[in-house]
Amino acid sequence: MTELRLAEFNSADPDRIRGLLTECLDVPRWVENVLAGRPYAERDALLAAAETELRPGEIRAAMRVHPRIGERPGGGWARSEQSGVDEEAAARFRAANAEYERRFGHVYLVCASGRSGEELLANLRERLGNDPDTELAVAGRELVRIAKLRLERAVPA
Repeated sequence: MTELRLAEFNSADPDRIRGLLTECLDVPRWVENVLAGRPYAERDALLAAAETELRPGEIRAAMRVHPRIGERPGGGWARSEQSGVDEEAAARFRAANAEYERRFGHVYLVCASGRSGEELLANLRERLGNDPDTELAVAGRELVRIAKLRLERAVPA
């Protein structure tokens, strides 16, 4: 992903920014809301605009493009975001992911950046106690956290 300064983010062609935002979070309503807020006076205002409550259908659609925690992502954002998951943790994740997916019908989604495999596995096990609606909302908040981290990297201070 290309890095842009805030001034360039504010003035660039909308299609270019739409593509960048879609890489952060593939939720069209989120992309259009952040795009519509331009120009942003400061980066904090941009990040505040990215803080959106996602709808259940948006969460489900966005989760489809995320790799499972513990699987080796092909590249891009997920490779660096999951760097705390080593081979041993990955093996434990395969079993835990299967249990999670049987319970909820979707992948376990968490903002993994900067967190150890053990911490992520403990989080997955804890979240197994959620009811499906609560868990979907948690996953939506995690998607937004991931998107904001990506946006921070794409538009550095």
